[in-house]
Amino acid sequence: MLALTGTPARLWEPKRLRTRLFSTAARLTRHARRLRLRYDQQHPWTSLITAALHRLAAYPAPG
Repeated sequence: MLALTGTPARLWEPKRLRTRLFSTAARLTRHARRLRLRYDQQHPWTSLITAALHRLAAYPAPG
């Protein structure tokens, strides 16, 4: 929920949130010895997921 501030997804119930975020089509690819999760660009919640992941990556590491 920390990554979804300022979005309508912040108010979703946990079951709806899991259903919508985990039902997004994605492909696991390998490039330059790294695994990448590539989301379907046509899915309605792809931009929400990628924005949330970028917000989480911006937080400093604990400790």
